[in-house]
Amino acid sequence: MQLHFYKMQGIGNDYVYINAMETKVPNPSALSKTVSDRHFGIGSDGLILLLPSTVADVRMQMFNADGSEGKMCGNGIRCVGKLAYELDICKSESMTVETLSGIKTLKLQVEDGKVSSVCVDMGSPSMEIEKIPVRYTERRMVEAPLTVNGTTYSVTCVSMGNPHAVIFTDGIDEMELEKIGPQFEHHEIFPESVNTEFVEALGDHLLKMRVWERGSGETLACGTGACAVVVAACLTKRCPRGEDVDVLLRGGKLTIRWDNDRVWMTGPAELVYTGDIEIVE
Repeated sequence: MQLHFYKMQGIGNDYVYINAMETKVPNPSALSKTVSDRHFGIGSDGLILLLPSTVADVRMQMFNADGSEGKMCGNGIRCVGKLAYELDICKSESMTVETLSGIKTLKLQVEDGKVSSVCVDMGSPSMEIEKIPVRYTERRMVEAPLTVNGTTYSVTCVSMGNPHAVIFTDGIDEMELEKIGPQFEHHEIFPESVNTEFVEALGDHLLKMRVWERGSGETLACGTGACAVVVAACLTKRCPRGEDVDVLLRGGKLTIRWDNDRVWMTGPAELVYTGDIEIVE
């Protein structure tokens, strides 16, 4: 079976996208592991399908590089918006996308018929421990001590449709994230594992972060992670709520605003190349 694909990236967070509006993709979980391999496949952080929806303009189904299904991907949904617009699935500069974490509204910036950037209404963050989820004795986990492999960290937990543990610290460029990341991801306090962000506050409107994503490892960018970081920064009085905050990731910059209990994320969406892949059903 031959499938046409689109390799796209949002500030370095790259996925293989398939227009499955009319084509059934067999076993997308296994396909994600195949296409994500950077030596024997196309190379990506995972696979994203565009599917029909009865409640939105398009439905997004996202799989991590290890084949596990994710509820939401902030950088991925911007590319979904770009692809849906440019493939005439939804020819509107305002569209809705169905995800496992709810329906998201997108506002597209279009130049010469091409989408250059997308602003996403990421919805309301949740700090309630049972919704993240995290095993903790208080209602919220904000700058709480957590010992991981003998080291105690100050951790703030936020859900943006998927779980995030945010740690404000210095010297994130020198951190051995390939060792520390899995220790957080599989810590017993997180029953569904966790995405982990290590953050330096460079100013009250400027943050710098690295991210370890569950199921994918360190990635150049994470949209929901950047949103969780800004929410955590507002909760801990490092950044003002209701104002734009720039978040510097290894792949580029996102602008996040937590306003009126909703989080807005603005950033680029780019097509890298298109191609065809042959798979065995």
